[in-house]
Formats: sequence, structure tokens, C-alpha cells
Amino acid sequence: MLEKLDITNVLFLDIETVSGQGSYEDLDDRFKALWRIKCKSVLRNYDEEVEEEQGALLYTERAGIFAEFGKIVCISVGIVVRDAAQGLSVRLKSFADDDEAVLLTDFARLVEQFYNNPMKHHFCGHNIREFDMPYICRRMVVNQLVLPKILDISGKKPWETKYFLDTMELWKFGDYKSYTSLNLLTALFGIPSPKDDIDGSQVGKTYWEEKALPRIAAYCEKDVLAVVQLVLKYKRLPLLEEAQIAHVE
Repeated sequence: MLEKLDITNVLFLDIETVSGQGSYEDLDDRFKALWRIKCKSVLRNYDEEVEEEQGALLYTERAGIFAEFGKIVCISVGIVVRDAAQGLSVRLKSFADDDEAVLLTDFARLVEQFYNNPMKHHFCGHNIREFDMPYICRRMVVNQLVLPKILDISGKKPWETKYFLDTMELWKFGDYKSYTSLNLLTALFGIPSPKDDIDGSQVGKTYWEEKALPRIAAYCEKDVLAVVQLVLKYKRLPLLEEAQIAHVE
């Protein structure tokens, strides 16, 4: 599939998520109870009640990975362009905002205008099928936004969403037993690490305590760039150099 893929028709993306509130104590009583129920599956212990203190700690550490208890604070995208001499470069851009509805609306507008043909366009990310795309779609519904038609994927079969290219899935070659991180694959292929500043476990603290949304966006763009470079390696093409990478405001 990758042999015939026109990389200039791919929207590379990554999202950064945090807990919906700054702390467990900020939740109302109903959501506190629902979160403690969720914690049973997080801990894989369904027989014991989760105490408030443990629920509060897990909320800080894990709530952001669940669309029902978290929110998106950044969607970074990358597009690969080809110049007249057939040379490649990448343009990176972030939709980052404290108001989730704003960034989701801006992202949806981009998709509707430029990436709306499932026969031509692709979306690519690492673990995009299991995490990024379902999370985006769920949060769009929560925010009462209209899903772009190409992202209206509820109930669709895997072969109906072949336009989702998952670099983790591509690496499995049919093996479904393990998770391979983007950081590991970049090390394996000699690609600069996207985790040289912060990693996913630090995003919540960086957002709620440091109020450093631009730092999160910069980290998210590094992940997108890493996915672009990984796909180039999968296609046996040279990695992009610094001069071929542009960050768009």
C-alpha cells in the first residue's frame, strides 16, 4: 500500500489531551463517582471500591486518555509538499486552544476544505485508529459539532476506513500482541526523538500547572514530524533535513 501512496495527499496528525478539569476536586459529585467506577477498569480490580485519595491520584495521571473525562488541547498537523524539482518538504501547524470547541472547529474546517475525499486523501498518525481519531470524533460530539463526512466513522468496518494510515499498525505486520511506541521506532530508524523536551505523561502538568500551551504545541508538532519521517523510512526514502521543515503560524 505504501509503495503506491502519494505522500502529498496525506494529512499527518497528532493530538494532545489532558484531564477535563485541573484536578479531581474540581469535578462535581456525579463525575467523581463515575470516575471512581472507571478507575476499577484502569486498575483492573473490579471487586473493591476506589477510595477518594486513589481516585484523585489516578485522575491526574490517567483521565486525559479517556474522551469522557478528558479534553483535547492541541491538534498538530503536517502536510508534505513536492516542489518543481520533485523535492519534498513538510509544513507543520497546530490548532491549540483552551477552548476545545474552537480548535476542533478549526480542524474540522481544514478537513472539510482540503481532505474530504476518502478515495484520494489519507490521515496518518501513530495509534491513530485506536486513539486519535476516536478521541477527536467523540469530543466533537460532546461539543455538539458537525463531524466532517470523512470522519463520520461510527459503525464503519475497518476496510471502510482504509484512508486511516496507522504507523503502529503498519509496523505490526499482522501481529496484534504488542504495542510499539513511536519513540522506540524513531530510535530504531535513526530519527531524532520527539521526546527531547516533554513526553505524554507530562502534558497534563505542563497544561494545568505551567499554563504552557505553546510548549505542548511544539511537542505535538515534533510527534507529527516523527510520523512523517517514519513513513518516509517505511517507503525507503531519505529523511527530511532541517531546511525542509517549516512551522506555519
